[in-house]
Amino acid sequence: GRWEVEELKENTVPGDRGLVLKSVAKHHAISAMLTKPFIFDDKPLIVQYEVNFQKGIDCGGAYIKLLSSSDDLNLEYFFDRTPYTIMFGPDKCGEDYKLHFIFRHKNPKTGEYDEKHAERPDVDLKKFYLDKKTHLYTLVLKPDDTFEMLIDQTVVSKGSLLENMVPPVNPSKEIEDPSDKKPDDWDERSKIPDPNAVKPDDWDEDEPSKIEDPDAVKPEGWLDDEPEYVPDPNAKKPKDWDEEMDGEWEAPQIPNPKCETAPGCGQWVRPMKNNPRYKGKWRAPMIDNPNYQGIWSPRKIPNPDYFEDLHPFKMTTVSAIGLELWSMTSDIYFDNFIICSEKEVADHWAADGWGLKKLVASANEPGMFSQLVTAAEDHPWLWVLYILTLALPVGLGVLFC
Repeated sequence: GRWEVEELKENTVPGDRGLVLKSVAKHHAISAMLTKPFIFDDKPLIVQYEVNFQKGIDCGGAYIKLLSSSDDLNLEYFFDRTPYTIMFGPDKCGEDYKLHFIFRHKNPKTGEYDEKHAERPDVDLKKFYLDKKTHLYTLVLKPDDTFEMLIDQTVVSKGSLLENMVPPVNPSKEIEDPSDKKPDDWDERSKIPDPNAVKPDDWDEDEPSKIEDPDAVKPEGWLDDEPEYVPDPNAKKPKDWDEEMDGEWEAPQIPNPKCETAPGCGQWVRPMKNNPRYKGKWRAPMIDNPNYQGIWSPRKIPNPDYFEDLHPFKMTTVSAIGLELWSMTSDIYFDNFIICSEKEVADHWAADGWGLKKLVASANEPGMFSQLVTAAEDHPWLWVLYILTLALPVGLGVLFC
């Protein structure tokens, strides 16, 4: 994948450039070491950066990875399997719009790592991917094991690392016993056929559900001798038709023109109606099962893999940041990455970067009249609404004055 450093294509801030993903359907990877590692102790972690999908986005991501510290971390070989501590940012494919927050949690018993995904934000993310504006993405992790995700400095999701991650950080204390089996005589039927019920003597199971309507009368003008379909008189045998290979040629069938004005053609058949004597197959009525034991479930046993991590904020130290992406859309713009612990610093950084871009974009937006005309070009019926909106006060003024 190819990267460039360029200005925005629209709403350009003079002299301001960002990192741009240029290739389509390629694997991209670019990274940088932090000036100092971030250690998860008693200070919050704030990750913030800007994204602009300049051509919209079809399928691809714009998330970042905070790479885990290790003695063998070599950014020359950064790829999708490089261990990371946190992954955060937008991702989209088809009509699935996501904002990822994933962290890799170390199992204190086994030492293995599992990905924990934050629950999906309960907001409509679509506009942030399609409006071709620069948006600010912020992740705030706090030592009290809570998190917030913000877009354009507005919280779109928040929660607890202990309660709002999938799968949960801490496993269940108890699990179902895999060796427990349901007894053969366990009765899970809440209702059973009444064993004392008897089919009534007058119940006839042989009666059909439909019978011919004896009161039906053939419509006047019915053409008994005319078929519903006739050979197409305009059809011609193809020149390449071989009767030895293809058989005798027959013209395709078309609806009989004589039947178009008649109530029907061909042999008239009495219509069917519901049989008033039909009862169907008799079944005994259902009653409560006196032997019902409920739905069986295995007994619970202590989970041998149980552990309790009360402070999942204590994550693996981070020493680098990277973009490792695949996209079907080019010209994804990134800018103004910052990792810090003070919200005031991140806000000041945002004001000097994203804030300027927002001001330029607002200044370049068309006026209200231009927006109304543009909307009517896409939806012509709006012209009727505009005319009525203008005509109503004028008409009322003439009427009352």
